[in-house]
Amino acid sequence: MRGAVVPRLISSRTRDSGVPCTAGPRHDYTGVVGPALLHSVSYAGLWGQAYLTIDDFIDKAADLGFEGVELTAKRPHLSLLDATDSVRERLRARLERRNLRAICLAAYTNFTADLDHGEIPMREIQVHHVVELARLARDLGGNLVRVFTGYEHTAAAYGPQWKMIVDSLRECAARAAGFGVTIGVQNHHDIAAGFETMHDLIQAVGLPNCRAMFDAWAPFLHGADLGEAARKMGPLTVHTTVANYQLRPRYVYEPAVVNYRPVRPLVQAVPIGDGAIDYEVFLTDMHRAGFRGGVAYEMCSPLLDGGSMETLDAYARKFLDFYLPLRARLGRAEAAASPSL
Repeated sequence: MRGAVVPRLISSRTRDSGVPCTAGPRHDYTGVVGPALLHSVSYAGLWGQAYLTIDDFIDKAADLGFEGVELTAKRPHLSLLDATDSVRERLRARLERRNLRAICLAAYTNFTADLDHGEIPMREIQVHHVVELARLARDLGGNLVRVFTGYEHTAAAYGPQWKMIVDSLRECAARAAGFGVTIGVQNHHDIAAGFETMHDLIQAVGLPNCRAMFDAWAPFLHGADLGEAARKMGPLTVHTTVANYQLRPRYVYEPAVVNYRPVRPLVQAVPIGDGAIDYEVFLTDMHRAGFRGGVAYEMCSPLLDGGSMETLDAYARKFLDFYLPLRARLGRAEAAASPSL
């Protein structure tokens, strides 16, 4: 929810005594698109790239010039299984010391998982996981938890799966509200991947702290009009994630006809300015529609130039070189359009 008040940190060890830990100041980006965040999945080593620990990643983000972080809420970075009180306190102190005030946790959910086995309470397990991540976000000084919807499952019709996701998101958001946390739904999994259905989904949940984390990647691959998608989703979006790609044609050789059959193209990650997604149009239209959230950069698939630390850092810097001037231009345009006091 925009403008949500983040409560004071009270660790589980001191909650009963009511003695709060010190909370640092928070950035205010009112009037422009918000802070630049770096997603820790970029340095998690998951696709063979260079790896940093969560502590070293926080330092890396700050050293590169980012204003916040989106933290991968699973191993090898920030799993609830490892996030003890002392870990939370250490990370909170590090984030504050490095002046990283915009903090989002990235959950990895699939609310339609394992429908073949209805006796397993998968929805309850995942809702509990998300709620505990909301507690962790609060403890780190953040107020956002990113979630996914669900992959369509053959064991149920579309309608029941839609209801399952709506109900799960509604319960996540209702429980996360107690921590001052917004649940952000990223358009990644099958259900509500289209911008029209994502809009429907957020409206169906109907809670002020369940909002979209709407990205350009999906509508671009769908062949949708990015401007139209941005204008529709901008008012409902609290955070967006940026990565850019080029499409590489692929073919399968068929000896019987001595020819090639085209198949779905490869999506190749490239630097922000070299891809086919027009982020200046997307972010500008999102801003004009009311978006004021954070913009996170991620490198979550193999990069054209490889996965060395030098390449990761270079891609991240190119994002800042693109985004920070764009944010400044949007701010100046908004100020010029506002009536003088």
